[in-house]
Amino acid sequence: MKRNYFSRKNPPVHINFSLAFEMQEPTEVIWLTSDIMHHRWLLLVACFWVVFMFMVATKFITLTFKDPDVYGAKQEPLILTAITEIDKVRVTKEKRLSGELQTIGKSLPEDLVHQPLVHMERLELLRNVCQDASLKNLTHTTVSKFVLDRIFVCDKHKILFCQTPKVGNTQWKKVLIVLNGAFSSIDEIPENVVHDHEKNGLPRLSSFSDSEIQKRLKLYFKFFIVRDPFERLISAFKDKFVHNPRFEPWYRHEIAPGIIRKYRKDRTETKGLQFEDFVRYLGDPNHRWLDLQFGDHIIHWITYVELCAPCEIMYSVIGHHETLEEDAPYILKEAGIDHLVSYPTIPPGITVYNKTKVERYFSGISKRDVRRLYARFEGDFNLFGYQEPDFLLN
Repeated sequence: MKRNYFSRKNPPVHINFSLAFEMQEPTEVIWLTSDIMHHRWLLLVACFWVVFMFMVATKFITLTFKDPDVYGAKQEPLILTAITEIDKVRVTKEKRLSGELQTIGKSLPEDLVHQPLVHMERLELLRNVCQDASLKNLTHTTVSKFVLDRIFVCDKHKILFCQTPKVGNTQWKKVLIVLNGAFSSIDEIPENVVHDHEKNGLPRLSSFSDSEIQKRLKLYFKFFIVRDPFERLISAFKDKFVHNPRFEPWYRHEIAPGIIRKYRKDRTETKGLQFEDFVRYLGDPNHRWLDLQFGDHIIHWITYVELCAPCEIMYSVIGHHETLEEDAPYILKEAGIDHLVSYPTIPPGITVYNKTKVERYFSGISKRDVRRLYARFEGDFNLFGYQEPDFLLN
C-alpha cells in the first residue's frame, strides 16, 4: 500500500529510509488492529439484530397461538392473565356456589341436597296438568274474593301464603305473625290469637286494592302446602266433627245436622255425623247449595284448586305435608327468612302418610260414593302428584 507521509504545507524533509523502514511495521499493526475492531463491532451489531428479530418472531408466534380466531383455528382454551370484571364476578360466584354446595353436602341429609330439583319437578307437573284440557273443569277456578281471603300477606318480607287447612297451616301462620312483628317469637303467641284475624296482625290479600293485589301477586314469594287429599278429608272430619278441640260448636250443631238431613240413608240412626255421611256430601255434584249455607267453614274440606287457584296464580314453592321436615327449611330459605325464624318442631311420624288409617275410614264406604268423591278431588290428585287410590276405587 502506498502512503504519503508528507504534508503539502511543510517543506520537503530528508528522511532516513532505513529509519522509515523500521517504523513501517508498527503502523501496519495499528491499522490491522483497527480493522479487527471494526469487524468485531459489525459482528456484535449483527448478533443484536438476530436476537432482536428472534424476539419479534417469538412474540408474533405467541400472539398468534393465543388468539384462535386469527386463522379460524380451533385451539384448546388458554388461561388468560387478564380477566374482565364480569369474568371476575362470575368466577367468584362459581367458587362461592361450589363451596356452598360442598358445605350443604357435608352438613345436610342427601334428600335435602336434592330439594331444588324436587320442587322444580313439582312446579313442572303443576304447569303440565294445568294445560291438560280434559281436566280444565277440575284444575281451574276464578281468582275471586274467596281465594284472595285465603292468602295472607307479609309485606315486610314480601311473602304471600295461601291457607290450606289441615296440613299444618297453624304453624305457618305463627311464622308469619312473628315476621310481621306482632310477637317476637312463636312460643309467645297464644293459641286463641293465631286464628283471630283481628288480633294476629295478618292482613288478607283481599284487603288491598286491585292494583296492589296484582303487584303483590307478581312480585312476592308465594307458597302453600298440600297433603294427600283423602287423608286431609279424614283429618278435617276428625277435627271438626269428632274431637273439635277449639270448641267450635257450629260444626256439630249446624253443619252436621244439615249434612245428616240430606245425605243419611238410615233416618232412624241417631248418632252424630258419620264419615259415610260426610263423604256422600262431598261427592255430590250438587254439594254447592249446602256450601253456600255453611259459608267459609267449608275451607277445611274443599279442594286446593278452590282454595288457592294454583293454575291462575304462579306460586314459587308448593310444599308437601308428607315431606314437611325437608320442605319447611327449604321454603324459609327460598323466602330469605331462614335466619329470622324457624318452623316449629315437627313431632316424629306426624306427617307420614298413613294408608292403614285411610283404608280403615273408607272401609264402610260404597265404591260408588268413593268414586264420586275421587271425581271431585281428581284435580288435586293430578296437580300435586298424588297416586290415584286404586285400593279404594277397585
